Amino acid sequence: MNVRQMLTAVALAAVGVLLVVQVRNLLADPTVWPPDDFIEYWAAAKLTLDGKNPYDGDLLLPLQRAGGRDTDEAIMMWNPPWTLTFVLPLGLLPSRGAQLIWFVVNLAAIGFCGDRLWRLFGGNANRRWIGWAIAFTAMPSAFALQSGQIGPLLLLGAVLFLECERRGYEFAAGAATVLLAIKPHLAYLIWCAILCDAITRYRWRMILGGAVTGIVCSVLPLLFVPHVWSQFADAMGNRPPEQWMSPTIGTVLRLYSDDPKMFWLQFVPVLFGLAWFAFHYWRWAGRWNWIDQVPLLLLVSFVTAPYGAWPFDMVLLLPAAMWLVVKTVEIRPLAVAARETPVSERAATAKEWLVVAGLISVNVGCLVCNLLGLTSYDFRWVSPAVLLLYAFGCRQETPKPLNG
Repeated sequence: MNVRQMLTAVALAAVGVLLVVQVRNLLADPTVWPPDDFIEYWAAAKLTLDGKNPYDGDLLLPLQRAGGRDTDEAIMMWNPPWTLTFVLPLGLLPSRGAQLIWFVVNLAAIGFCGDRLWRLFGGNANRRWIGWAIAFTAMPSAFALQSGQIGPLLLLGAVLFLECERRGYEFAAGAATVLLAIKPHLAYLIWCAILCDAITRYRWRMILGGAVTGIVCSVLPLLFVPHVWSQFADAMGNRPPEQWMSPTIGTVLRLYSDDPKMFWLQFVPVLFGLAWFAFHYWRWAGRWNWIDQVPLLLLVSFVTAPYGAWPFDMVLLLPAAMWLVVKTVEIRPLAVAARETPVSERAATAKEWLVVAGLISVNVGCLVCNLLGLTSYDFRWVSPAVLLLYAFGCRQETPKPLNG
């Protein structure tokens, strides 16, 4: 073992000891990093395993208080019942232990997604640390990790979909989209594209994989709570999303209308999203490539989402940001190095670095908003800003329409 390896081993051992000490402190002192949104998943999982209604606020509140959340109102899990399949293991553990495991799972998911997105989009394996750095320094990642939200699992679903599709595992690719279905309104254009892809290229195994996995995940909670679907419907009926101040264009439309109670206005951007998708798919159907298209589909889905799209959900913007960075750091330098660099190439490179600077500015803006203690609604500028940067920095060649 050389000196470098010895120093690395000593450093890893020191980090391990430090982590053990910190974990012991966290387990012993519930006032350190008290549970935030994580508590909704843990309490819902516990109620489900006990055969009780996971969408009943009166049952959730005492559990959440006992779990360390200082609240006078229950934190509800508004995700569809198939989400319970992914959080049920949390209910087998005490709140504090489950919170730490949940943090490690989400941390690993973000790191894995940063690594795979960098490689899938063409980043050099020797510089994959850039992918990790982007994933871990993105403020939405910090928001999700701090609150214990489930957004990293949605991002993992998108990345696993891309990875499986690239390898030709169409059934597994469809199965991975069940993770995206935890918050389906934030990625609705992905399913539109899967359906169109199945019709035009006869790739029905994706739909089969999603359907089979979705059914399994939907049925599993029924083994514990037979009426969980009607309970979910009742909860949504008594407290619909119209009460939420989501940072979406739809919420802005509703609040600035003559009657802010017209919740249907929040779905107007969805119509524009669907219209854009119809035109976009028609343009690219002849050479559809999922790795190129998923970042944009997620971005447009997020910008036009009817509700939700909270700051911690913005981890779904990471694929678009990663693609822009890879294009600037890896793809453009290779193209320029292959020939002499004319003025137009230098201008293009400058433009792309300007886009990266824009992404950094957006991230800093999120940090400032958080430090100022602004509400989630005040983050409504973030996803449109990323979409503008994407449109500016990632213009694709306009394909010729297909004959017939």
